[in-house]
Order: sequence, then structure tokens, then C-alpha cells
Amino acid sequence: GTGVMGRSMCEHIIKAGCSVTVYNRTPSKYHSLLEIGAIAGGSPGEVAENSDIVFTIVGYPSDVEEVLLGESGVINNIREGGIVVDMTTSQPSLAKSIAEAGLQRDVSVLDAPVSGGDVGARNGTLSIMVGGNIDTFNKVLPYFNMMGKNVRRMGDHGAGQHTKMVNQILISTTMIGMVEGLLYSKKAGLDMNEVILAVSTGAAGSW
Repeated sequence: GTGVMGRSMCEHIIKAGCSVTVYNRTPSKYHSLLEIGAIAGGSPGEVAENSDIVFTIVGYPSDVEEVLLGESGVINNIREGGIVVDMTTSQPSLAKSIAEAGLQRDVSVLDAPVSGGDVGARNGTLSIMVGGNIDTFNKVLPYFNMMGKNVRRMGDHGAGQHTKMVNQILISTTMIGMVEGLLYSKKAGLDMNEVILAVSTGAAGSW
């Protein structure tokens, strides 16, 4: 996937001197990568056939299943001994299923969702939360370091996705708390801009 996140992440790997084959359902999204040396693949399976390590970052868990576990997907077409790294925000149970499918074909799998948004992807400063085998993690770590600044192995398969869920819970509850606080200030007749200035340098400034 070479969308908002994947395109920038891939660009860092190319600029580090790696040979990269790319695929996206919308080819126009990887044209800029072809200009700096990437090779276009015709399907996820074709990318897998030409790669030692395959990174995926797509939209939804259903997309992950199609791209990795489909008939012309990555798992069925990567060579034995290859490595698959799914960086999509997905489901821990799906991460475990993908790892099991990989095991049947002697393919190592990591789940490695990220946080930091498009800015973090562009700047190579993403937080990367990884689940999977420690030896596989160490093999992929140099590539993770091309894309992120805070790279941590959180445990076995699915642990990366569980950690990303913690991240999402913290973000969403903080947003809800902020909204509730500002709603309270409005109902109390306070100037909301002044309230923000008043609390932003205290403990509430975390948001």
C-alpha cells in the first residue's frame, strides 16, 4: 500500500539504497516512487515473488486478509524463508492467523502497526509497535529504523496490534475528555479560549 502513510515509509527505504517492488490498487499512488527507483508489481503476489521482505500497510482488516492470505496474496507467493511485516492497524486475532499461515510455508510474520500519522511517516519518526519472533524482529529492525524513531518489540504475534489498541484508547478517551471539559466551560459561561490558555500549562496540558 502506497497511500498517505505507505508512500513516505517506502520512500525512506528506497533512499537508504534498498531495491523495492511496490503495488497499490491505484497505480497513480506509487508513480512518485517509480521516479526514485522503485519497480512496479502487478499484484501483491508478484511483489512477494520478487522480495525477501514484504511490508504491507493497507486500509482495513478485510484488505489485510485479501492482500496477505488471498489466492494471489503475499503468503502464497513469497519464497520459503521470507518475511512478511503487516503495518496496518488491524486485529490481534488476524495477526495470529497470518502468523500461523506463514508458519505452514516457512514464512516469518510480524505485526507492526504504527503511530505518528502522515507527518511521522514523512519525517521517519514513527512509533512502531511490533509483535512476533525476536530473531525476525532483529532481522527487520534496520528497516524499521529507516521509518521510525521509537521501535519496540512488544511480545509475540498480535502484541503489536494490542499495543496499537492501547494507543487508540488513549487518544480517543483524551479527545472525549477535552470535549467534555470545553462543554462544561461553555455551560459555566466561561470564555473557552481563555480556559484553554489557563489550563494548557498545567497538568491538563497533556492534550
